[in-house]
Amino acid sequence: MPARPRGGGGGGGGGGGPAPHGSRDRIVVAIDGPAASGKSSTAHLVATRAGLYHVDSGALYRAATAAQLRIQPDVSRWTEAQMQEAVALVTLVARPTAFRPMIAGADIDLEIRGPDVTRYVSLVAQMPAIRGWVNEQVRALARRHDIVVDGRDIGTVVFPDAALKVFLVADPWERARRRLIERHVRRPTDADIAEETDRLVQRDARDATQTVQAKDAILIDTTTLTQEEQVSRIVALVEAARARAAERGSDGRG
Repeated sequence: MPARPRGGGGGGGGGGGPAPHGSRDRIVVAIDGPAASGKSSTAHLVATRAGLYHVDSGALYRAATAAQLRIQPDVSRWTEAQMQEAVALVTLVARPTAFRPMIAGADIDLEIRGPDVTRYVSLVAQMPAIRGWVNEQVRALARRHDIVVDGRDIGTVVFPDAALKVFLVADPWERARRRLIERHVRRPTDADIAEETDRLVQRDARDATQTVQAKDAILIDTTTLTQEEQVSRIVALVEAARARAAERGSDGRG
């Protein structure tokens, strides 16, 4: 059973968010990249500034993982059939500038960022049925809204015709440092960073087949960029994509 956006008539949101658009007018911004490359935080800020809805596809995988952990804590007994039952508990709720997953109507922001979900989400993301479910949710939102989507396979599989595709990368050490600061709100030691770097490199290997840069994606290395710099660059690219779409529409090619 697919998750259904709630609020504002099927996902429009009652929070005064961006207005829905027909499929011809929609703008999709696809942001891909490895774990901890800053996709989600950057996408959220880009959405806020550019008047788009943010859709974090990774949060859907995490919500599916959390729902399954509630049903069956023994990971060795997980099956795709069970996972399909678990995702029936997941719904999408419209916030002012984003869609957020919930489980059984309850907020799960802290739960899906916890260590157990983080440990097993890569396993869930490799299940074809769950990948199909996540992709279905995201595409359904794109039929009604201008969105910026971050995750894996976004520019290659989910939205190969996206108006703008961005691929974020950063040095593994820097990705680890940023993740630890975000998680612990303190300056990590070199030993902390080294341990987290090792975990990220291992996850990169597991996620390699889903972390492929689209041929027409714009590569942005954020290792030495501030978040403000990378957000500003992407917002400028969004505006350029909008201008191209408007030009095509005026020429009757939209």
